[in-house]
Amino acid sequence: MSSFIIQEQNLRNFTEAVFKKIGCPEADAKLAADVLIASDLRGIDSHGVARLSGYIRLWEKKRINATPKITIVHETPTTATVDGDSGLGLVVAPFAMKLAIEKAEKYGSGWVSVRNSNHFGIAGYYALEAVRKDMIGIAMTNASPLVAPTFTTERLLGTNPMCYAFPAGKYPPVIVDMATSAAANGKLEIAQRAGKPLPEGWVQTNSGETTTDSHALKSGGSLLPLGSDREHGSHKGFGLSATVDLLSAVLSGANYGPWVPPFVSFLDPLPDLPGLGIGHFVGAMRVDGFRPVEDFKTHMDKWIERFKSAKPIDGSQPLIIPGEPELEAEAQRKINGIPLVNSVVKDLNEVAAMLGIEGI
Repeated sequence: MSSFIIQEQNLRNFTEAVFKKIGCPEADAKLAADVLIASDLRGIDSHGVARLSGYIRLWEKKRINATPKITIVHETPTTATVDGDSGLGLVVAPFAMKLAIEKAEKYGSGWVSVRNSNHFGIAGYYALEAVRKDMIGIAMTNASPLVAPTFTTERLLGTNPMCYAFPAGKYPPVIVDMATSAAANGKLEIAQRAGKPLPEGWVQTNSGETTTDSHALKSGGSLLPLGSDREHGSHKGFGLSATVDLLSAVLSGANYGPWVPPFVSFLDPLPDLPGLGIGHFVGAMRVDGFRPVEDFKTHMDKWIERFKSAKPIDGSQPLIIPGEPELEAEAQRKINGIPLVNSVVKDLNEVAAMLGIEGI
């Protein structure tokens, strides 16, 4: 699977041009591009510009509003519910996180639920906004139903990622950013492009049998919750995913469970939806609401150092602190450029041709 290397700024310019071409205001286009480029820089290729054509197809189907009027529909000093007016999640979620941080600055913590939004990229982008203010950041979103809860074959939940980010002192922040399914759908897409089988425990067939076929979802199969099966704790993965769904959607008034609108444009949302769009939940907590910031950071550093000194099983692979691989990828890609697989390049150039702008 060969790849094409593009410098960050060139990819950023292209992505901004795409969003502006569909009518996004310049500030929104820059923001949406920043979220996607952050994903590619951090090595999370499945949620970067590889998703760009998907957003454009949803815009063509009038399921994404390029000029949303984002509003606060319910509010207390420390909480709020935001309606995204069917905007890009890449624009709506930053609005919500900014609001959560502003509330935390005043009152110690801020919590914002979001309805009527769309796919928001990587959760880590939003949680890190809080870290930059010496806060603990939390971000999560529900997603298109692809996951079957334990003991079932019916797709009722999304990959429903959650992220918790903690500032440190002399070390980078600890960022726990993960799907609550056994694997993110993007990893299936990567396996499909490479023509490789999946590890066991990621997906099941439409009759509930485990399979390594990366195309299993296309024939009615489903992703499995984190843990894969009951014996390995899939009920815990189901519980985590359910928590994301409840906080993101039942709390905000968004759609939940099987009613979450599909990301792919060729599938229409189900009839009689109980809510509005996709839901998110974000939060920020001031560290100094619990203890002095420098004390906390000193002990975060000690925590990191102790875990990094853990004895490896085979004497070679050291413990990886959550967020380390993404940090390393970002450092390398800022210098060497961002690799895009040929199928993504083709996809992006087709979008450019359709919109009448220069390709990459």
